[in-house]
Amino acid sequence: MRNGDVSWWWRDLGGRPPERPGLEGDRDADVVIVGAGYTGLWTAYYLSQLQPDLRITVLEQRFAGFGASGRNGGWLTNSVTGGREKLAVSHGRTAAIAQQRALDHTVDEVISVASREGIDADIVKGGEFEIARTPSQLARLRAAAANERSWPGTDIEELDGRAAASRIAVDGILGGIWHPHCARVHPAKLVAGLAAVVERRGVTIHEGTRVTQIAPGRAVTDHGTVRALHIIRATEGFTADLRGEHRTWLPMNSSMIVTEPLPASFWDAVGWSGRETLGDFAHVYMYAQRTADDRIAFGGRGIPYRYASRVDTDGATQERTIASLTALLRDFFPDAATTPVAHAWSGVLGVPRDWAATVGHDRATGLGWAGGYVGTGVTATNLAGRTLADLVLGRDTDLVRLPWVGHRARRWEPEPLRWLAVQGIYAAYRTADRLEELGTSERTAWPASVADLVAGR
Repeated sequence: MRNGDVSWWWRDLGGRPPERPGLEGDRDADVVIVGAGYTGLWTAYYLSQLQPDLRITVLEQRFAGFGASGRNGGWLTNSVTGGREKLAVSHGRTAAIAQQRALDHTVDEVISVASREGIDADIVKGGEFEIARTPSQLARLRAAAANERSWPGTDIEELDGRAAASRIAVDGILGGIWHPHCARVHPAKLVAGLAAVVERRGVTIHEGTRVTQIAPGRAVTDHGTVRALHIIRATEGFTADLRGEHRTWLPMNSSMIVTEPLPASFWDAVGWSGRETLGDFAHVYMYAQRTADDRIAFGGRGIPYRYASRVDTDGATQERTIASLTALLRDFFPDAATTPVAHAWSGVLGVPRDWAATVGHDRATGLGWAGGYVGTGVTATNLAGRTLADLVLGRDTDLVRLPWVGHRARRWEPEPLRWLAVQGIYAAYRTADRLEELGTSERTAWPASVADLVAGR
């Protein structure tokens, strides 16, 4: 089994790509984008589409797709990070509905661009399927389904245990919900293809170039300074490494394993023919997909946070995390018990203090930003890129009026409070899951309710 080495997604592409040339000395540009993940590349894509003569420079510390964009679970889904309810409170129900509609459309926009640009990212729009395996999870599932039905654009379908098992035969399944606004993708194929497309459009990508400071009019790197009217921060889980941004977003760790290919007999028994993404209603939830070559890619939380917002380098995952994910996968699918795990890895995602994603641009300073997706970024990054392009170019569109535009959360607490809080929150969630697995009550276990209050979710 391979551990780390960025991700199996990159290994499936033949390993890490050849590194593009780094920055050599000071430069001028019209727009500088810091970070060559989905956010940065989508922003460059739409800027170059709307104004082809713009001089756009993307600065990347390692290589395009090194971070979460090349390590995630491959869920191109319509989730509103932070929840529609928060947006309804702050901006009204109509604005919250507009955000949901925009994300529904964004799923199809990504699929359309990939098709138009010749990016083969193993995309299958099979919808999102979430399941319950304990009475407490089932109660939360039913409550979630009722809430989803109260909003337009969610298109939710609730299934009882038998109907849910006929879709994907997870052991012990009690019920499920499904909606159509989600597609399975191969994350590294999508980000590598997108990087190649923007380069063909004239965008310059400098890899191996670490940005140490962002300020109005300039991005300072270890190889020189790039000056521009607009500087866009697209660093997501690595934002804490920038000067002055250490407590802006918390770098949360998530881990994944992928099996060797499973035989046809397994799929005949389990189903999963629609290639839906799969999740559950546990507090420390899992996420999974059936890959194009018939593996199961299966993820969840390991050690959620490293002291002082440290981020990993190449995705190495703790052995106990690999063991717990492997045990859970085999609990879901006992017939996969003898199939080896081929690869394990981890990555970081950006978590704002209020768990709500944001995008914005200050015309006075030229500074822009997007991120804080809390794991929903495969879709939200595209919406952010289109929005940032409109904001930078001063376009008056529906996108720039969406309620997440300009949102700012308060900063995270200093250490050791930050570390203690996150460790305590996830210890409480794990305890709640264990209690719910042992009991028959439909009530959510009390440690999870306390953790939700502390987390501000």
